Amino acid sequence: MDTSTIVMMAAAAIALIVVYWKSPESAGRGLTATGVLILEIIPRMVAAFTLAGLIQAVVPEDVIVGWMGHGSGLKGILIGMSLGTVTPGGPMTHFPIVASLFKVGVGVGPLVSYLTAWALFGLQRVIMWEIPFLGAKLVAVRVVVSFFFPLLAGWLCQNIWDRLHA
Repeated sequence: MDTSTIVMMAAAAIALIVVYWKSPESAGRGLTATGVLILEIIPRMVAAFTLAGLIQAVVPEDVIVGWMGHGSGLKGILIGMSLGTVTPGGPMTHFPIVASLFKVGVGVGPLVSYLTAWALFGLQRVIMWEIPFLGAKLVAVRVVVSFFFPLLAGWLCQNIWDRLHA
């Protein structure tokens, strides 16, 4: 187990003890909600981990690294931005995929560009939520103003990463 897992487990245990001490009924409701959430999330996590594993197995590492590896520069950052924009799903699907891409050698810049574009421009969210609630004009202005953020974030992170690991 890594440090972040240990810290989260300790925080959860302390929170459970405090809530139970204040109200055992509330602790019971909280644990029930935890079980429901786990049952809801597990199928998504299994699908995401399966997809991440299949990406590693199906797409040759040299192809992925060639497109988005540490030396891929602007090309890798643009590919990361494009993939982040069109890949549907939430954090439970994206982070296992990103972790598997990092593991096979994808550069920090393309990964940061991917995550930033996913957060800013995820087409699924834009089409299903933003345009219906905010209108196409506001969404278009937001997208245009935000367009260079994934590129900038990817470029800056890659440069900082390279300096830290030189």
